[in-house]
Order: sequence, then C-alpha cells, then structure tokens
Amino acid sequence: MAKKVVASLQTGAGKTSTKCIKMVKSEKGNFSFVEEMVVNEKIKDFFAKK
Repeated sequence: MAKKVVASLQTGAGKTSTKCIKMVKSEKGNFSFVEEMVVNEKIKDFFAKK
C-alpha cells in the first residue's frame, strides 16, 4: 500500500537527466572513469568531448 502512495507523489523530474560514465585514458596509459549527471539533450556532447 505504501509503495502506491509514494509512487503517486513523484513528479517525474528524474527522467530529464541520465548518469553517464565514460572511460578516459590518462597520460600514463591507465584508464579512469568520469561520471556525471547529464541532461538528456546533451548526452552526445558529453561523450564527444575529451
């Protein structure tokens, strides 16, 4: 019963952004991960930049 009440209070604002994770190679040759919350319209820009 509580799940239904909590679900009805959500506004859906969380669907406008996505958590993106990208692997980046460092100067030493190691890989690291870059995590960022990105607006859905700018996901391609996030993966295009270095």
